[in-house]
Amino acid sequence: MHPPDEELVAAYLDRGDQQAFRTLVERHQERIFGYLMGMVHDRDLANDLFQETFYRVLAAMQRQRGSYDRQGRWLAWVMRIARNTALDHLRSRKKWQDVEAGSDEEGTSFWERLPDEALPADDRLHRLEQQAWLDEAIRRLPPEQREVLLLRHETDLTFREIAELTGVSINTALGRMRYALLNLRRQMSTPSNPQKAEA
Repeated sequence: MHPPDEELVAAYLDRGDQQAFRTLVERHQERIFGYLMGMVHDRDLANDLFQETFYRVLAAMQRQRGSYDRQGRWLAWVMRIARNTALDHLRSRKKWQDVEAGSDEEGTSFWERLPDEALPADDRLHRLEQQAWLDEAIRRLPPEQREVLLLRHETDLTFREIAELTGVSINTALGRMRYALLNLRRQMSTPSNPQKAEA
């Protein structure tokens, strides 16, 4: 049986158990990276932001050893740090509204090191094509809708946690999710002629 996050956090904070912290990172790394990737659309950059997020997480946990809120969900707390890390970068480039995509096909990023499911080549190609289309459709969403969608599906946060993280009401978070899904469905029905997403 795998120990819950709270137990691993306590092991790290109380005893300095490095393996407990590594387990936490490994347990949630795909979700956190997926969110960052969806925010910046660049694997190498998302990998850099992932590393920066965990530098900040470690620093914050060291500073707050005696006062860290152990009642809260660790993933929600880390996602707040990941979000701030991504927004700091986006603000510094002044591209929050329209982030340029890019990737270095020669480099090996964290994302590319995830386990290969060993699908047949034609199935992998079909999935890659579907994923590329979905990534582009998500990228065309208004930023607020895109962020709620990523937080919900990449990190599995509750809408209450998403609302707290983004500083809006639960109804606003739910509304943004609704419009995001409506806009994605609209793009799915007219893939060759994408319409402007609803705000």
